[in-house]
Amino acid sequence: MKKDTQKFFEGVGRRKTATARVRIFPGNTGFVVNGKDVNEYFKTEEQRLAAGKPLAKVTLPEKVSVSVKISGSGLSAQAEAVSLGLARAIAKLDSTLVKGLKSNSLLTRDSRMVERKKPGLKKARRAPQWAKR
Repeated sequence: MKKDTQKFFEGVGRRKTATARVRIFPGNTGFVVNGKDVNEYFKTEEQRLAAGKPLAKVTLPEKVSVSVKISGSGLSAQAEAVSLGLARAIAKLDSTLVKGLKSNSLLTRDSRMVERKKPGLKKARRAPQWAKR
């Protein structure tokens, strides 16, 4: 197996139970998610925009290629995890862009998770239906 010796910048993004490992390679262009093109992997335009938001908000001094390995959760949460990972990788690539990323809230992790189910309840908060008789 050939070892990849090309220099890259990596960022990890998480959202709900989705985890994205994003690598930025300076030089050529392209956006690959789990071996597929980003347009092929994310079906809706909203998900594609969410995933590429950090690239759209900041202007990079050079062309970059993006490679993402992602697992867990659904496509919307995965797109947001890619966005956070991409923002973190861009911050490592060029520290002068951190201010622009922070002003667009792209370096902040969304900490909301699914609330656990409690004993005696049907869901996290939904109680069984009450019957008088």
